[in-house]
Amino acid sequence: MHAPSPAPAHDAYDAVIVGGGHNGLVAAAYLARAGRSVLVLERLGHTGGAAVSTRPFAGVDARLSRYSYLVSLLPQKIVHELGLDFAVRERTISSYTPTVRGGRPTGLLVGGGEQRTRASFEALTGSDREYASWQRFYATMRHVAERVFPTLTGPLPTRAALRERIGDDDAWRMLFEEPVGVAVEREFADDLVRGVVLTDALIGTFADAHDPTLAQNRCFLYHVIGNSTGDWNVPVGGMGALTDALAKAARDAGAEIVTGHEATRIETDGTRAEVTFRDDSSASTVAARHVLVNASPEALAALLGEQPPVPAEGAQLKVNMLLRRLPRLRDHGVDPREAFAGTFHIAEGYGQLGTAYAEAAAGKLPGAPPSEIYCHSLTDPSILGPELAAQGYQTLTLFGLHTPARLFAANNDAARDELLKSTLAQLDAHLDEPIADCLALDEDGRPCIEAKTPLNLERDLRLPGGNIFHRELAFPYADETTGRWGVETEHASVLLCGAGAVRGGGVSGIPGHNAAMAVLEAGTR
Repeated sequence: MHAPSPAPAHDAYDAVIVGGGHNGLVAAAYLARAGRSVLVLERLGHTGGAAVSTRPFAGVDARLSRYSYLVSLLPQKIVHELGLDFAVRERTISSYTPTVRGGRPTGLLVGGGEQRTRASFEALTGSDREYASWQRFYATMRHVAERVFPTLTGPLPTRAALRERIGDDDAWRMLFEEPVGVAVEREFADDLVRGVVLTDALIGTFADAHDPTLAQNRCFLYHVIGNSTGDWNVPVGGMGALTDALAKAARDAGAEIVTGHEATRIETDGTRAEVTFRDDSSASTVAARHVLVNASPEALAALLGEQPPVPAEGAQLKVNMLLRRLPRLRDHGVDPREAFAGTFHIAEGYGQLGTAYAEAAAGKLPGAPPSEIYCHSLTDPSILGPELAAQGYQTLTLFGLHTPARLFAANNDAARDELLKSTLAQLDAHLDEPIADCLALDEDGRPCIEAKTPLNLERDLRLPGGNIFHRELAFPYADETTGRWGVETEHASVLLCGAGAVRGGGVSGIPGHNAAMAVLEAGTR
């Protein structure tokens, strides 16, 4: 447990930031470096929000990225401008997807060089057609990424300006106008290949490939544009290394960070604001020229005493494991150390994803739950204690799809246990030994595995409905509701700097950066 910080040192600040997650810390660092007086109020005993490293298993020296776990959307611009002591490492393998063809265990390996990837596609599909389609498709995605990503840290472009910047009508149509399933089915023929492509549209997003709302398109877009490459990299030292570096940068610049103090009310006349907060024993108020809320739109509405937005709903199962060793695979043609280094797709064929969605939409847990797994410690063993690393221990992170919060409402624990059992059974179908035989034990002899549903995330982190993006993602362009930076509210002195801002979602720091830029820009007018 962390002891609460002392009370704030002053009764007024240029900026009060509600919430010490990574976006709030980014905003604090930028504003403090610009000479503003900054107070960060964090209700928990530590900063970091969902981007933390913890030791979840009793007596075991392994620091896992318990919630958020990979980095793609964090601009190097933020890392450099704030002087962060933080690095990521590329994964040597992008993905491996096991399957059975003709009664024989096999799989699709993407990574390890173009020659290996091409050979894997040809062995799986019997021709070079799918690999050629893969190259064309992702060349288009790279083109879009190179043009869209640099706009994320500037004022929002209009829809027309973003389309002109992309300069490719076909790409615009497949991503911004028609359901992404249309492009997936047009470009690819193999069910497994189609599924691997589609998964980026379904992370934390409960949608069908042909959902007319295009929720899946927005999710897909943000998963393929990060740092103009779409690569998803491993945070060295775990996700907590990032938020620790951000907290240090903010403090070094002069920001005051107060933990164990929860904001309970914001009042504003449009030019200044007052924040009420409490600790374990008392309540106090602090004045500010600007208040930046690093929390969900739902929490923002509650703080302001306003009508809440449409309820959000998460749709993922997060499982953390520590293994004594990696399991052996039924497909003997791939080394487990390569298969688990990238994203290991389970039950994520295109048809399987469609079936799982239909079952969940009908109110049932998917019979063959789709999920994806990766091993952080293969790329970055520093998260393991020296003894565990020497003995060959490894971490596994599993992220399950199509598990909306509504499925856990009646009995969260029972539904979670049932889903975990069937999810691991899908993994076991591709292993030469049950994953349970590889699990490490904690100091009490219990298996080192924990599973969290959307309702667990709502309880632990106050994510509305367990939604990891705080609400549905938005396309990165302006409309009549967005404001100039995508962080504005109806109150000039109150900004939203959490994942629910336009261009929020994922570990990016972009909403925090943009809220800070909006404050600084307002100060020059």
